[in-house]
Amino acid sequence: MVEDESVDDGFYIRRCVELARRAIGFTSPNPLVGCVIVKDGKIVGEGFHPKAGQPHAEKLQKIDCNNAVYISVSITRTQVRVTVFESNELPIWNPRRDELRAKSLDNVFALRDAGNSAENATAYVSLEPCNHHGRTPPCTEALIKAKVKKVVVGMVDPNPIVASKGVARLRDAGIVVTVGVEEELCKRLNEAWIHQMLTGKPFVTLRYSLSVNGHFLDQLGEGVTEASGYYSKLLQEYDAIILSGTLSEKFSSPTSQEPGANQPLRIVVANNPDQFPSLTTEASKTIVFADKEIAAEADLARKGIEAVALDRINLTPILEHCKRQGLCSILLDMRGCIHDLEELVRETIEQNVLQKIVVEVLPYWDESNGAGSLVVLNGLVKRLELKNLRSEISNRSLVVEGYLQNR
Repeated sequence: MVEDESVDDGFYIRRCVELARRAIGFTSPNPLVGCVIVKDGKIVGEGFHPKAGQPHAEKLQKIDCNNAVYISVSITRTQVRVTVFESNELPIWNPRRDELRAKSLDNVFALRDAGNSAENATAYVSLEPCNHHGRTPPCTEALIKAKVKKVVVGMVDPNPIVASKGVARLRDAGIVVTVGVEEELCKRLNEAWIHQMLTGKPFVTLRYSLSVNGHFLDQLGEGVTEASGYYSKLLQEYDAIILSGTLSEKFSSPTSQEPGANQPLRIVVANNPDQFPSLTTEASKTIVFADKEIAAEADLARKGIEAVALDRINLTPILEHCKRQGLCSILLDMRGCIHDLEELVRETIEQNVLQKIVVEVLPYWDESNGAGSLVVLNGLVKRLELKNLRSEISNRSLVVEGYLQNR
């Protein structure tokens, strides 16, 4: 088969990633996945996985406008599945209800029609399709049955059940497979899920604010908490956020302002019973970690607040709780009294669980003589170095993020 070198595979994989990002905050503990079907140089189908816990047809893809044949992309915790429909009752995802409903259509769609329509098409997918049998046949078999001529994969699935087996099956069937197109972009899309899959531990990010002269600040920049601001988007990306119990009333319940955003679980670290008045039962996605004496004095159970009483507040029980809840990503947010959280910061570094750092530099000169510095960091054995640095301007703030070396 002669390859068309003029086709920009990267363009279509980037489109897959763009589609997948529409579901940020909803798919965990599953990955974000996008799929594009291209035939005769035109995009004839698009799909993405919109929410965890929906094992069937989350997004329909129209493969052929004349024959009105559809396929779906479906993701479970361990696989990406493609389904070709032959019924006139197609599952339609309604984002307002977050559920699947059946909608009657005028035409009956048969697998044979799907095969004819998809024949010689190219399927682009940001994550490798599965090749193992679960409740339904592998998606590789659906692609083979549809007679696609080529499959372009952004990245191989890190799941050992899946890794490279889907690619091998497609190639054995005579389908041309290209792997690793925009691979770094696809990996960045699912960095937390990949980390959790490979290590069994949540992906931990440290966020803090600095003045232009390098002092820690207990504040966020102008507009960054509003829709499209970096902080609003950041909250949407994480399953949980760790906060100091000393946050002011104004910032006690940070929420993402992105349209339809799924809010992270708020994990409050409390070192003083006076920190609890602002917590109410309305904060249904809040859990408090406190030492036993403080938890008893605050009488959290009577107030209807979920709490975990510890002999000493430390990182291990927090990570274990997140793991049990299936949470893949945690944002350790240094606001409020940063000294409430500095031991957790030290532990994330010493235990090698800190993966990423996000720093917001505000356009202010702080004259507090560095009173807000993290004393615990002065005792680190070696200097921390970051790689893959990226920066952006969010309103008047400079936001820099990077990944720890050897992570």
